[in-house]
Amino acid sequence: MRFIPTSLLGAYIVESERLEDNRGFFARTWCQQEFADHGLDPNLVQCSISFNQKKGTLRGMHLQISPSTETKLVRCTQGAIYDVIVDLRSDSSTFLQWTAVELTAENRKALYIPKGLAHGFQTLKDDTEIFYQMSDFYASECAQGFRWNDPKFKIDWPEEVSVISQRDREYQDYTPDHLPA
Repeated sequence: MRFIPTSLLGAYIVESERLEDNRGFFARTWCQQEFADHGLDPNLVQCSISFNQKKGTLRGMHLQISPSTETKLVRCTQGAIYDVIVDLRSDSSTFLQWTAVELTAENRKALYIPKGLAHGFQTLKDDTEIFYQMSDFYASECAQGFRWNDPKFKIDWPEEVSVISQRDREYQDYTPDHLPA
């Protein structure tokens, strides 16, 4: 696997190295030892999928705060997404900055999101599926978020929003109490 740093401290694009032959290819998508060797959290305890029917669906911006902060490894297994992360770690050199990565079924890239970053995505195709691996169990009492179009961040979403949950639509703008302790 190749670990390519993003512009946010500790966040990486993870590319699988393909072993190709006349049958197609084989590639490793997860290795606890390789993640640990790169100083990344190798402890993943839960996996989930998100299926989205319509292009333009937006989910975010989400995170879990202490005591259930979580690292995420996100990949798109069908379709395509514009995946956005925002650094909410007050001690980070990239505090309050955001970046985006296009994850598609074709490019097979994954995004490693360390604890303390908010996450959201927008689908770029109909019938898009995302596969998540997380380092902590979901804890509804620790689930937080802020408005996807918060003027503080000026996230440049590529599509008109076609579908968004009521919860995501009603989130307030970011405030410092969103910081993961």
